[in-house]
Amino acid sequence: MSVGTRMTRRRELTLTLLLVGCLGGVAAIYLLVVPRHVAAGNTGRTLAYIVVGWMPYALCFYAAGRLLSPPEELPSMRFADVGLALFLVSLLVSLGLDTLGFGPELVPVGHVLPAIGVYVGLALLGWGLGRRSRAIERYTEGSTG
Repeated sequence: MSVGTRMTRRRELTLTLLLVGCLGGVAAIYLLVVPRHVAAGNTGRTLAYIVVGWMPYALCFYAAGRLLSPPEELPSMRFADVGLALFLVSLLVSLGLDTLGFGPELVPVGHVLPAIGVYVGLALLGWGLGRRSRAIERYTEGSTG
């Protein structure tokens, strides 16, 4: 077995472990921790855990983008750009609603679309960065090997 094959398999194993670990982290945060704090009425900690859950959520899509994306020359960063824009705009809309006095406690329906936008944006950002980094890795391996 060549050194390049071992490195590729090691990277795939590392990315698979990252994907599984992040899926476990997302499940633990959103299925165990957040509901416990919501039931206790602790909105400050609930919000903090939701924000903490964004990182493993985005990393899941990064790992999936690295593992599952089709081979391409060098994909554009359009997925990541759209994802970042959607994330930021959704976050600003939700914060704007809250600033105007329409908080999630008073108007929960008004915050549903921004919340969906945040998670779709994070997914697109992670997927786009994963695809791009996989293509860059292939390019650098091809130029050195």
